[in-house]
Amino acid sequence: MKKKNKEPEEIKEELFYFNEEGLMVFTRDFHLKRGYCCKNGCLHCPYGYQKTK
Repeated sequence: MKKKNKEPEEIKEELFYFNEEGLMVFTRDFHLKRGYCCKNGCLHCPYGYQKTK
């Protein structure tokens, strides 16, 4: 029987969380790992993008 690797679950927890409304919120680490800005005005955007109204 193989040991189950728990590392992917730990990584997932660092990449997002659920807010009080139950919505998934991506962390700064997620955005950095993705490597580019999606220009959606994400809460934890490390690229400095701010959506204008």
